[in-house]
Amino acid sequence: MRKEKRKKEEPTIAPGMDTEDELKEEATKKEVEEGDYTNVTTVSWDENDPS
Repeated sequence: MRKEKRKKEEPTIAPGMDTEDELKEEATKKEVEEGDYTNVTTVSWDENDPS
């Protein structure tokens, strides 16, 4: 079976890295102008105990 080549520009985050700070960082004006940014949506589960 052939291994698929990874795209050079494919973003990755190392396992165990604190991703929350990285994902909250705003893109610079230059990055936005160049289209080098990603929209991030954060979903959190807020579970209340009804008892």
